[in-house]
Amino acid sequence: MTQLGKVHLIGAGPGDPELLTCKALRLLKEVDVVVYDRLVSPEIMALIPATTRLVAVGKEAGYHCVPQHRINEILVELASEGLRVARLKGGDPLIFGRGSEEAAELEASGIPYDYVPGITAAQGAASSTHVPLTHRGLATGVRYVTGHRAKDADLDLDWDSLTSPETTLVVYMGAANMVTISAELIARGLPASTPAMAIASATTPRERRVVGQLDTIAEAATGLKAPVLFFIGEVVSLYKAEEAHGLPVSDWLERHGLAAHA
Repeated sequence: MTQLGKVHLIGAGPGDPELLTCKALRLLKEVDVVVYDRLVSPEIMALIPATTRLVAVGKEAGYHCVPQHRINEILVELASEGLRVARLKGGDPLIFGRGSEEAAELEASGIPYDYVPGITAAQGAASSTHVPLTHRGLATGVRYVTGHRAKDADLDLDWDSLTSPETTLVVYMGAANMVTISAELIARGLPASTPAMAIASATTPRERRVVGQLDTIAEAATGLKAPVLFFIGEVVSLYKAEEAHGLPVSDWLERHGLAAHA
């Protein structure tokens, strides 16, 4: 009888490989298979040994090349073969990462697993843009919300609870629905002039930022490539424009002593 393997549900962080935890990096060099999402950066993928088997299961809005139920099955199948598996996700597996859904399937199948947390995109974007998530006198709290629902269902957020002027609102996966989100927030009393920022590919050489206000940020963000994160709140007023990252990926990898995955 084949001994069961183990699945490590690993957060890859926002993209900069230097923001990986030591544990995540060690496991990526030790496992037999890496099952990875579309949002895991090429800089992170470059750290995986060339001999490691890679399984792509990326999803994007409106197009799920591998549906979630099949991803769950793949993890169970690989671990049942006795393999040590890294399930690599952008950000943190427990913040809009569906890690708990995969863990439930693994547990139901008797497969050992653990979580390896990652820096979530909001923290990474706050660091790279120098816009804090909280700031005395501007924001006493922060809320993370999803701007996308499973199977592209209509958003049914508790809009009234999201309009506190003393709270920073961070919208994940919201590019396609930002017009609706902005309109709903404004209709419930959040000023249209509330500062807002969109950040694409935070912490990577491809990072791009646009700054505006609540009623203009959706249009301003048009053309930004996923992943795009939105900050809404007075903390955005602290942003100081500076030159965005523009270093080609190949040059960035070389500067950090890395090489692209073969």
